Amino acid sequence: MKVFKLQNIIKSYDWGSPFFIPELLGMENREGGPRAELWMGVHPGGPSMVCREGETPLALSRFIEEDPSLYLGPKLAKSHGNLPFLFKFLAAAKPLSIQAHPGLNHAREGFERENRAGIPLTASRRNYKDPNHKPELVCAISPFTALSGFREAWVLGEFLAELFREVPGACGGEPALLLNALMRDGSEPERLKAFFEALFTLSPETLELLGTGLRETGKRRDKAEWKLAAALAKAYPRDPGILAPFYLNLISLSPGEALYLPPGILHAYVEGFALELMANSDNVLRGGLSSKYIDIPELIRILNFSPYRPEILRSPEPEPSFFTYPVPGGEFSLSVINGGGKEIPWSSVGPAIITLTGGAVYIRGTSGSGEALVLKRGESAFAAPGEGLIFSGSGEGPYRLFIAEAPARESLR
Repeated sequence: MKVFKLQNIIKSYDWGSPFFIPELLGMENREGGPRAELWMGVHPGGPSMVCREGETPLALSRFIEEDPSLYLGPKLAKSHGNLPFLFKFLAAAKPLSIQAHPGLNHAREGFERENRAGIPLTASRRNYKDPNHKPELVCAISPFTALSGFREAWVLGEFLAELFREVPGACGGEPALLLNALMRDGSEPERLKAFFEALFTLSPETLELLGTGLRETGKRRDKAEWKLAAALAKAYPRDPGILAPFYLNLISLSPGEALYLPPGILHAYVEGFALELMANSDNVLRGGLSSKYIDIPELIRILNFSPYRPEILRSPEPEPSFFTYPVPGGEFSLSVINGGGKEIPWSSVGPAIITLTGGAVYIRGTSGSGEALVLKRGESAFAAPGEGLIFSGSGEGPYRLFIAEAPARESLR
């Protein structure tokens, strides 16, 4: 049975929750510091380690390189050479930076351009850490809030007009540039692009004025957009991102619901616990709510300014024992298995990472030979392609596991 338990690395970014990941893993966090992400994959920024009995743990990337055809399959071994996705637990206590990820052509061109410029890969001003694009899927484990995709121009215009009525002195001067951009001639993407460019010409003093208005108005409004904008204005004074709830769609996910984000879609994860599955890339271009490097001209170059509200992906009702989220592109897929007393057979279409968010499970090969691998909540394992497995509960109640694999299996609605 070619299934191997993994040891994974936790990232402690300042926006991380001190609770979700420690609770998932049953570990203490006595100092109460942030535990933002748990990475599962081969990315050099946080590689998983393969655990084999009696042997020193080995980085998953090096383990796969011992026999790429066996552990990836011949086609994937030739096209990628290693695992083509990165799988994460993401635990946000406060908003991540507003950001987007480049498409494949932008990533390749930007990576080569920055290489030619001699910008070190570790430099803070480096935009492109690799030549890969980064489509991603986020699936909520707890209630999860996100900002994603530009709103329609008229909706944004109504929010701005309402804000400017509430802020003395904001209806003229610099703030008027934002409304003027939305009312100019041109297509809707052109007008949204003009708004976004104008947003980053506002002075710190104007942003402070708008932030004060948001904080005061948010106290009197029930709409979630106003409440979030007020909270952002308090946490990030003088940051253009305080208006993000007005120009990006505010989306709430219940546990088990998911969003797919193609490259070029501006977004920010606000709060909650989720699984994130993406192409194996660390390319991020930021647009606010961050102290990290922000390159607005480069961000504008890669953005899709067409209004876009991502579809919320849900499993059918009643919830099946096996479900694959429908994701375009065919690079990776995410499936969920809800099990209990009965055995559930499964066979991988490509290399896969399996992780458990609830309960405990025994994993056996369909041949019946060898010892079962036991996974507990928060643990994960790597499975080779074409591996026939049987999942069964441990007798401690139902379990819930997620499987990331590449290439994507056919999505089931």
